[in-house]
Amino acid sequence: MRESTMRVIRSASLQPLKNRRIAVLGYGSQGRAQALNLRDAGFELLIGLPVRSGSRTKARRDRMRVVSPAEAVQQSNIIFVLAPDHRHGIVFHAEIEPNLRPGQMLVFAHASSVHFGIVAPPPYVDTILIAPLGPGQRLRELAGRSDGVACFFAIHQDPSRTSRRTGLALARAVGCIPAGAIVTTFADEAIGDLFGEQAVLCGGLGELLQAGVETLIRHGLSPENAYLECVYQLDLIVDLIKQHGLPGMYERISPTAAYGARVAGPRVIPEASRKAMDALYKSIASGEFFRAWVRTGSGKRAKRTMYPTVSMKFRNAESRVLKVLTPKAKSSPA
Repeated sequence: MRESTMRVIRSASLQPLKNRRIAVLGYGSQGRAQALNLRDAGFELLIGLPVRSGSRTKARRDRMRVVSPAEAVQQSNIIFVLAPDHRHGIVFHAEIEPNLRPGQMLVFAHASSVHFGIVAPPPYVDTILIAPLGPGQRLRELAGRSDGVACFFAIHQDPSRTSRRTGLALARAVGCIPAGAIVTTFADEAIGDLFGEQAVLCGGLGELLQAGVETLIRHGLSPENAYLECVYQLDLIVDLIKQHGLPGMYERISPTAAYGARVAGPRVIPEASRKAMDALYKSIASGEFFRAWVRTGSGKRAKRTMYPTVSMKFRNAESRVLKVLTPKAKSSPA
């Protein structure tokens, strides 16, 4: 076990970005949010999108200047590579690499394509990571707030010897610095992010929520009650954990809930689940998972196979509860 060396940076100057031309390749969740935040910070941008990209209309609606990825790279000093991860290799080899020159900087929001060798930036180009710890919508909503979205920050290569100052300036410009830029490495972010998403935050949690709801329905509870008991209150528990830590959460819930957690937790997540996590980690750390995802995501049937199956019982329960209890979502700032 490595000793903790967590470093968090909460201030940075925008001065290193003076007279720098910035391009954003991709205009999905992170691409749009970061581009809008960069523009709000006072920077003119180029958005690099393929001619047939459906995102071109959205970018133009936001009054962005849209060009091809190759043109964006040619005309910029700083290039944010925010296309989907599984497309990085294709975009890099066809549009980015042939147009790179010394003095430019590549910025990634996820380290996997670089760490696992799908993308190999030439040695004369600065390459950094600014990985917001949240989806683009939240980054946009909370930009520049101390309680907003922090980011991981890492340097892969630094031929200019200015990557740290420039990178932290960019982290401020996209809205992360007040909440904190957490210094890490490309390897740790790549492996940790993939594992956290799969084992806990998305894969593990999604299956746990469905299993809980379906178990209660199977034993006679109404679908609405099952959803309310197993899912709807989740944000309240997460808020307690983020404010007070896991032990603090246990201290602040009812004695009945705390005792039940102690008794039931190891039964729901037994040793077999921990072994499954070890196997999952090995698949991720070796690059096996990411390379398989690149092959799958680039296929014509990717959209049909990428999303997990959500049971009809769960969908119906969720739909009824959210229709009644969830207020209409406010549109994110443009």
